[in-house]
Amino acid sequence: HVQLVESGGGSAQAGGSLRLSCAASGYIYRTYSWFRQAPGKPREGVAAIDVGDGSTYYLNSVEGRFTITHDKAKNTLYLQMNSLKAEDTAMYYCAAAVGLPDLRRVGYLSADHYDTWGQGTQVTVS
Repeated sequence: HVQLVESGGGSAQAGGSLRLSCAASGYIYRTYSWFRQAPGKPREGVAAIDVGDGSTYYLNSVEGRFTITHDKAKNTLYLQMNSLKAEDTAMYYCAAAVGLPDLRRVGYLSADHYDTWGQGTQVTVS
């Protein structure tokens, strides 16, 4: 049974830090990502990682503040979020895909590439 389970969300003050975790079970994926969705806004890709070569990809607004990593031994995805801002407030989801994105159609931060999703964890920054 394929499953992604997020944890680590919560509340933080602006300028603070949080770390999200996403435990994957049932399969070893090639690409993982974090998405977020704030009320009334579309879902957006925040960060992605190709565990094959370790390459990472970030939304411009989080680059330099957020870091995505993957622990292969634990098959767990992380998102370290520093220098948090109020606009980072959203529900955060991890997602996974078996292969690499077809870059002619979608990118690493495109939701269309991913077919397995977690249930989400809320992050609130005030």
